Amino acid sequence: MLLRINYRNTGMCPRWLLVAACLLGLALAVAAQTGKSQASERLLQNPCSSKMTCHDCIQTSTCAWCSQRDYGDRKRCFQPSNVDANRQCDEKFTINPPNEYTVERNEALSKASKESGYISGSSYQSTSHQESGSGYDGGFKEAVQVAPQHVNLKLRINEKYRLSLQYAQAEDYPVDLYYLMDLSKSMEDDKEKLSGLGNLLAQTMRNITSNFRLGFGSFVDKTVMPYVSTVPKNLREPCTGCAAPYGFHNVMSLNTDTSRFAEEVARAAVSGNLDAPEGGFDAIMQAVVCREQIGWREKARRLLVFSTDAGFHYAGDGKLGGIVKPNDGYCHMDGRGMYTHSTVQDYPSISQINLKVKQNAINVIFAVTAEQIAVYERLREHVEGASAGTLSNDSANVVELVRDQYDKISSSVEMKDNATSAVKVTYYSSCLDPDPLNLKQTSKCDGLKVGTLVKFHADIEVTRCPADPAEWKQTFQIYPVGINESLVIDLEMICDCACENPESTSYKVNAEECSGFGTYKCGICECDSSHFGRTCECDSDNTHSDRDQAAGCRPDNTTSVDCSGRGSCVCGLCDCETRSAPDEKIYGQFCECDNFSCDRQGGALCSGEDHGKCECGKCQCLPGWTGLACDCRATNETCIPPGGGEICSGKGDCECGTCKCFEGEEGRYSGRFCEKCPTCPGRCLEFKDCVQCLVYKTGKLSNPEDCARNCTFVPRAIDVVEADEEKDENLCAYYDEDDCRFAYVYTYDETGKVEIRAQQERECPPQVYIPGIVLGVIGAIVLIGLAMLLLWKLLTTIHDRREFAKFEKERTMARWNAGENPIYKQATSTFKNPTYAGK
Repeated sequence: MLLRINYRNTGMCPRWLLVAACLLGLALAVAAQTGKSQASERLLQNPCSSKMTCHDCIQTSTCAWCSQRDYGDRKRCFQPSNVDANRQCDEKFTINPPNEYTVERNEALSKASKESGYISGSSYQSTSHQESGSGYDGGFKEAVQVAPQHVNLKLRINEKYRLSLQYAQAEDYPVDLYYLMDLSKSMEDDKEKLSGLGNLLAQTMRNITSNFRLGFGSFVDKTVMPYVSTVPKNLREPCTGCAAPYGFHNVMSLNTDTSRFAEEVARAAVSGNLDAPEGGFDAIMQAVVCREQIGWREKARRLLVFSTDAGFHYAGDGKLGGIVKPNDGYCHMDGRGMYTHSTVQDYPSISQINLKVKQNAINVIFAVTAEQIAVYERLREHVEGASAGTLSNDSANVVELVRDQYDKISSSVEMKDNATSAVKVTYYSSCLDPDPLNLKQTSKCDGLKVGTLVKFHADIEVTRCPADPAEWKQTFQIYPVGINESLVIDLEMICDCACENPESTSYKVNAEECSGFGTYKCGICECDSSHFGRTCECDSDNTHSDRDQAAGCRPDNTTSVDCSGRGSCVCGLCDCETRSAPDEKIYGQFCECDNFSCDRQGGALCSGEDHGKCECGKCQCLPGWTGLACDCRATNETCIPPGGGEICSGKGDCECGTCKCFEGEEGRYSGRFCEKCPTCPGRCLEFKDCVQCLVYKTGKLSNPEDCARNCTFVPRAIDVVEADEEKDENLCAYYDEDDCRFAYVYTYDETGKVEIRAQQERECPPQVYIPGIVLGVIGAIVLIGLAMLLLWKLLTTIHDRREFAKFEKERTMARWNAGENPIYKQATSTFKNPTYAGK
């Protein structure tokens, strides 16, 4: 507010008038702003207040809708737990649908009533985990390993519902094992070894379960170039003694006649192909989806052992042979058990294999050689319930491998679900922990045995309502991986109100309550395209604005700003501004809300979607988080010491999951739990003199009489003194008058009596003999001097001798030593007579 005062009397300076005017203007501005802030704060505190329709209201957690006709200007969407009694909606008009849970079928966990009774060749459904009773005769009762089996759940959005289910592996549960083998030429010795071990394999599995069936199939590759040679001769016999190549052959369907397995394996002939990878994916797909032809039983643990020494072709490789039609994932097998579409459609993809394995609840065991184990280890991570083991070069260890892999599969259970993206399922279990309350977030438990009961808790939450109302009712399953049993959940999402449907008696088209220009439902009007207003009283072709209509754009009369300053008032209703960013919205009856002005942490609104959502300018935190920006954990567990006790040891406050330690007169506390106080004095100084006199006979009380008179405790002497912080022990260390270090620890027993452990021997510096050091230094200096003199004498002697030798050498080489002086004449002359012979 700008307040301007003009005065022309220059004879005086009315400063008091100017000051008073400024204070008055400031008071008016503060009052207006305070009224506006209080109104906005009231709106921000309630996430329900911004919801204008019944379905938006009930899709907000903890909110209820009032469909009462004469409800005035009160908010129809409200929190039942926070309602003024004078403004409360009539209970019969309150729409607050609760979550509902009913059990349809809950048979007790049990084992099969007898060992046999399955009818071979029975019909099966095309998807897994179905509640089917086919495949057994009327007198056979199948095992039940999952309970309950069928429930109904009606659930509101963003409200978790926890349901419990149990799992126990039934004793003597049926097992179907289908051995799928690569019969290319390189696997010839493996085939011979497998035929000899067939009976041993059957006997080993019968030791696990008496209800066991065994089958056998083989594969090579697609019979087109470049996978196999298409020369007519090679198509008949690709290698010496080899059979014609083929894609997949179901040699022996699952059967209790296990002795026939060895015969069929021995009778099967190997074949050949050109490239290194094989057509194993074609074979796996047919072995999984051809349930009737293979003979998979409905209620049995299904094992598919895939044995090879080579890699695999997958989707897209078929284009090399001119095959462009994708794999359809259906069974294509003739009466002889041969795969008929090997040259018609491409290899399946890894995701297709995973989907069909999940649908048919089959555990795939990749039994491959050491050269290929790394590849198949990576493959099993993408196929649900699959495992991999190393096969010896001649498959001699196949029995041990199958048994070990079966033990791994049967000793663990992992819960999965096929819920859509709109449904979030979180699993908790205590597994084998004897304390059932010690839950941890996990969907898998290991180390199980036959009959071990495991309880799981599943938190089911609908995160959003699908755009298609037909998807508001869904059926999904929670099932143990590799077991054809499941908990079927019929889920109904509560996404709208009954009064919004035309079938409701309170649903009126062109209703009188809406001025004949709208549909009346759930207590409000939905106007046609040419009218608006609370009762459709405004015509968009003849809009006008007056003082009464403007009042409908303000929360109360404490403010004169229409639509919170973020919209325009049209016929008594606020038309909120549109933001440039598509994700940012301004909404609410008075444009008081938005989804972008909440607190941020690390640049993320409300610390990210995993922590909270921005509702009406305030972060609505998800369970487990709190704080203005939902950046703090809602629990104080991280501030409690490991051994228990007070929060932050009673010496600090827990803020956002972290201890903020106090600083008092004693000192400043520190540590993760404020358990340390390095600057606190303690009682170290109090015990110092007594420890010195009692243990070391030194110090101020070294006189025995003074020591006995002033010291009332007896310390215990030990070699090494260490303080245990968990037992609240205090370490003290000092230096005495002899510069010796001594240390001791004091603590208190259960009765509060002080206990002291002192270091038995002081750590004193070694004694120094000064005269010896001085004499030693002097002697060292003298010796060093003598040594230097001797060295100097030696060096000079050597140098002189070298110079003299050099001189002698030069003297002997001088020419004038051997010649005569031509000027010199001797005093005497000697002549010889050449004729005189000396006679």
